[in-house]
Amino acid sequence: MTAVMGTPMLRKEDGKLLTGEGKFVDDIHVPGELWMGMVRSPHAKATITSIDASGALAMPGVQAVHTGPDLADMGLWIAPLPCAWPVTPDMLNPPHFPVASGEVHHVGEIVAVVLADSRYGAADAIDEVVVHYDSLPAAASVAEARDGDVLAHSDLDTNKAYHWPLVPDPDALDAAFAGADVVVAADFVQQRLIPTAMEPRGVLAVPSPHGGDITLYSATQVPHILKVMAAATTGIPENQIRIIAPAVGGGFGAKLNINPDEILALTLANKLGRAVRWTESRSEAAGSTHQGRGQLQHIELAADSNGKLQGVRVHVDADMGAYMMLITPGVPLLGSFLYTGVYDVPAFGFTCDGYFTNMTPTDAYRGAGRPEASYAIERAMDLLALEVGVGPDEIRRRNYINGGEAFENHEAASTLVFDSGHYGPSLDRALEMADYEGLRAEQSRRREAGDKVQLGIGMCTYVEICGLAPSRALGGLGYGAGGWEHATVRMLPTGKVEVVSGSTPHGQGHETAWSQIIADKMGVSPHDVTVLHSDTAMSPLGLDTYGSRSLAVGGVAIAMAADKVVEKARLIAAHQFEAAPEDVQFENGSFSVAGSPSSSVHIQELGFAAFAAHDLPDGIEPNLQEQVSFDPPNFAFPFGTHVAVVEVDEDTGGVKLTGYFAVDDCGNQVNPLIVEGQVHGGIVQGAAQALFEEAAYDDEGNITNPSLMDYLVPSTMEMPSMKLDSTTTPSTTNPLGVKGVGEAGTIGSAAAVINAVCDALSPHGISDLEMPASPQRVWNAINRASGNGEGGAS
Repeated sequence: MTAVMGTPMLRKEDGKLLTGEGKFVDDIHVPGELWMGMVRSPHAKATITSIDASGALAMPGVQAVHTGPDLADMGLWIAPLPCAWPVTPDMLNPPHFPVASGEVHHVGEIVAVVLADSRYGAADAIDEVVVHYDSLPAAASVAEARDGDVLAHSDLDTNKAYHWPLVPDPDALDAAFAGADVVVAADFVQQRLIPTAMEPRGVLAVPSPHGGDITLYSATQVPHILKVMAAATTGIPENQIRIIAPAVGGGFGAKLNINPDEILALTLANKLGRAVRWTESRSEAAGSTHQGRGQLQHIELAADSNGKLQGVRVHVDADMGAYMMLITPGVPLLGSFLYTGVYDVPAFGFTCDGYFTNMTPTDAYRGAGRPEASYAIERAMDLLALEVGVGPDEIRRRNYINGGEAFENHEAASTLVFDSGHYGPSLDRALEMADYEGLRAEQSRRREAGDKVQLGIGMCTYVEICGLAPSRALGGLGYGAGGWEHATVRMLPTGKVEVVSGSTPHGQGHETAWSQIIADKMGVSPHDVTVLHSDTAMSPLGLDTYGSRSLAVGGVAIAMAADKVVEKARLIAAHQFEAAPEDVQFENGSFSVAGSPSSSVHIQELGFAAFAAHDLPDGIEPNLQEQVSFDPPNFAFPFGTHVAVVEVDEDTGGVKLTGYFAVDDCGNQVNPLIVEGQVHGGIVQGAAQALFEEAAYDDEGNITNPSLMDYLVPSTMEMPSMKLDSTTTPSTTNPLGVKGVGEAGTIGSAAAVINAVCDALSPHGISDLEMPASPQRVWNAINRASGNGEGGAS
């Protein structure tokens, strides 16, 4: 039987989605359901002085309007919305309730909830709820919050939520900078981003007619975590809550939170005995779903005269937004260990201050801290190359861990132990694919000719951490959950295989990949495998999907459970053969006695034998079913090199991404077709941050581009045809040798694209440009550099 793992296979789950059979939350309807409409604050910070709902209540079909004090009096929750990552013992965490009372702290915060018989009835009634506010000064940027002249929360005496240091050896760090021949310092801005999944968020809570059970359908990445946190927040017994994540149209971190709407739907449905639902609108998402990034970064590199790094020192001021969401304070920490990048850095120090602002809360967004870290070190490496007078490829080669050659278990100055790496080949292959020398020749030709459309070439060699584990390490960082994952594999009596996955998909292709793992491990067709997931009644144990953990943790758990099924089946086969188990071999799904291959039994035949249990060995329980909870001993560390090529029109400031080349290493691949799709999508999201996307706020804390009319999400028209390749350096932290890939493209692409833009602008003396590199920002930078003034803010 040909190996199934490692071969491209079309996704099994796509047929349902492409033909409309897949059901998203908004497709599910229950008789008698009520629609929620959220009355939201138009102010970034204000005191609520009165709410008059009489106009809304007089409208046909409007059943109720509830304010924050009303809901508190109803006793619908026993705790504020949860933050699962208190990064320091003294971290400030002002209570965040689903509906505000007294003071609002960001535009879009809920101040009242309308319940109506229809979606449009609820939407119309929102406009009839009259809320009076006394507006207050707002902290409308992290810089303003840091200054402290305006408080984001009136009942706090500071905006600083925490200070978190990671400085393993302060004396060595000080000595590295004191003895350095070259010191490069730079400041970078990680602008806020609005996650824009294909499916907006939505919830539907359906109470049971009897017994108090309730089912919550949610477009969530984390049904298991949502169940635990919902019980802890509402007081509804956990064993009476069932969470179902039906088809989920993308997440990117934006669907891993415990949101006000989920708690409101759950508690109101439970109170009223009627189904309650809500679906987010696109413009509403700017204030109802958390945003990504939001950092001010300061990085310093110490190096010798040849550009060999001696130390890296980083400080980040991180924008928490108005409240701590589930892992808000920990997001900058996820990147803290990676500011040394793929480089052999003897000394390292990182500090982070988290600040409250009067803007939408931030939390995880594709990469969650790692794209920010990669951007800072990779931009700084380009600046170091300029300072030393060598090319960007050469400065990287001089600093790679182990000289770019293969290694295992390297302890970095950040205290992480990188499982494996081999950085030189990915750089070599990416430059070869891009025809790097030919591009440099064309760049020189255009510069000499005074061409108005200049060429820029940028690169990034990144590393990331994924498969967040082990649980003990996460506990040491203050993270509330573990890093394990659970799987059950059962051979049904008729020979089909059923897999129960605690890792839950929202577009990644779990059903296909898990089927391929089972096919290889058990010698069955992948089409004989059914994967059950995303329902806490069917899959009661799991920690869900985020942080590129699905394969490196969940997929490995499935492989280990399959191995246990095979070993149990071996005992049954040995009993049938009247042979010792150690003499029974397993190949291509069949058991046979060594030396007698003509007599064999397929594992699918043993499914019924184990079910009937008529002739099982002593001590063997009926049925072929095994489960595993896998807690990895370490993170996994994917890496790669990306090369971006841009053209910059010096007359207009327009930037066109004309070429993109990526060589990624995610260890052993289960399905290269899925890997390519993940890398494609990740590259687009990183390039979007570099060139297009920014959640823009005015001085009063109003977001000025909340809809897709103004918030620029790139399409295929803005992207070139990407050329991809891969190297394979197996992980040493799991038996499959796999690493995650879902966030890799995003982690590598923003820095590569901006490095390319700055390379194109370098003849003007421009070495840095804030993201996104919009035409106006580029045009202003060119005109400032030429002494012609500027046409507006950049």
